[in-house]
Amino acid sequence: MINFAEDVHNQINPRAKDLLMSCGEVISSVIITQALKARGYDGTPLTGAQAGIVTDDNFGDTRIKEINNQRVKEIMEENKIPVVAGFQGISNDGEITTLGRGGSDTTACALGAALHAEMVEIYTDVEGVMTADPKVVPNAKTLKHVTYTEACELAYQGARVIHPRAAELAKRERVPVIIRSTFSDAEGTVISHAFKQDEIEIKGDKIITGVTSRNNLALVKVFPHNKQEKATALGCFRVMADAGISVDFINVRSDFISFMIRDEQAGEAEELLIEDGYHYNILNNFVKVSVVGAGMTGFPGVMARVVEALSEAGVSIYQTTDSHTMISCLVEEKEQSEALCALHDYFELGN
Repeated sequence: MINFAEDVHNQINPRAKDLLMSCGEVISSVIITQALKARGYDGTPLTGAQAGIVTDDNFGDTRIKEINNQRVKEIMEENKIPVVAGFQGISNDGEITTLGRGGSDTTACALGAALHAEMVEIYTDVEGVMTADPKVVPNAKTLKHVTYTEACELAYQGARVIHPRAAELAKRERVPVIIRSTFSDAEGTVISHAFKQDEIEIKGDKIITGVTSRNNLALVKVFPHNKQEKATALGCFRVMADAGISVDFINVRSDFISFMIRDEQAGEAEELLIEDGYHYNILNNFVKVSVVGAGMTGFPGVMARVVEALSEAGVSIYQTTDSHTMISCLVEEKEQSEALCALHDYFELGN
């Protein structure tokens, strides 16, 4: 439908695009309600606006500001099932908005928090959060439990099972989430607080929970206007910020600075750098490979093990960054699979 609208006229403004994109979830909510009724359950379909989901007005990637759950609660008190269209809300000005990629996850977690739910269940095409992408690492396995922090890190670093914003919301509101498969009865993965080791079966103390990667990234190198004024390149951070371009994997050196941005923003970034007179390079053949685990907090030598694992596999590391629960390495895109498999095997995540 977006293509059809753009064929009629090649520009569609963000407000109109959100209005169009919200239709699919509304249709789905009606069909799901009909399916429930066919099985003897009374349901009521609701748009995001009707469910009281209030957002800002950043069309295409809006954020939830508040939820007025009165309408949903009234439907539940009537012993009916509210079926809410995910991915959407309404601004204070009455405009229909959409939450961006993974918006239905975010809707579910936000409603769960607003209703003080015991659990939010998210159904997807895999059986839960896995130690790695099974399409890349054949012996990847499903995790029974991950902490909120681990889920957030895995999501931000490329795992696509739950959207980062949904994971952060669940963490902030302390709403347990279970990731399950639409196509099987597998138990899935519980995302919640830190847990006691005797609550689930654990073979040894794993310092790493999973490995993941982010591609579709561009590596930007910016050089100073002149060698005598080395700090002049730093001004590009303000240029990116003013344009709403998020930067990651920052490296500041005397001869250049570098950072990662989403590949789709590379063209805009290049125009801004040209406009401000910066000397730059933009490369598209790198990926960010990460190991994530709450067990690495305070555990010495994890970076050394990561470097050793990649070196033994012949994978070159161009840059690293880390936090209490994550270590990321910049590697060439052609070595992405080798890097993930090497780290997964080295930390024995398939055992």
